Amino acid sequence: MRLCLGMLAVAGLWVAPLFADEAGGTAAGTSPDSAAASPADQNGKGDAETVPARRELFRGKVVRLADALKRRKVTAFSEIEDQVVLETADGRLIPIVPDWRGRAFFQDQRLRDREVELVGYQPEKTPYLKVLMVFTADEKGERQYTDYWCDICAIPMYEIKPCDCCQGPIRLRFQPRELPEYVEQGGESSARTSDR
Repeated sequence: MRLCLGMLAVAGLWVAPLFADEAGGTAAGTSPDSAAASPADQNGKGDAETVPARRELFRGKVVRLADALKRRKVTAFSEIEDQVVLETADGRLIPIVPDWRGRAFFQDQRLRDREVELVGYQPEKTPYLKVLMVFTADEKGERQYTDYWCDICAIPMYEIKPCDCCQGPIRLRFQPRELPEYVEQGGESSARTSDR
């Protein structure tokens, strides 16, 4: 018999700090504005990357970079085939970091070529977008928080892979949800690339 965290939760044995949400808080309700980074947001060297206090809303469509450049009549070689970018309404291309949250856009074509709102930030002096939360629109145009879900363990996942707990299948999940209050919005700044 496999024991999963979903079963532990039912038994009242939930260990809250095991899962960090998109903004650095934990499943137990720790403030999303805490300075600690998600355990999944490691930089590969054992050092946690701190999420900056300023998190912005970026709007547009996530597309393959090769397709975006082809539309602009820019010739590029095959090295860019797997890269994705956020294409804003004004035509800017913002590359997405393939980390714990952005990786889903590289893996799942269902998330590409559709309108998205991404909560994230651009690390200093880079053009790259680190995605913290993904919102898509349903067929009625209503905002949907988007992630992956294990129905057995009742835990969210952020990329296509077997469940971290039971190793079973996961599914793409859409939930009606408003934007977090801490997200900086407004006009052109919500999808800008700054001077990076």
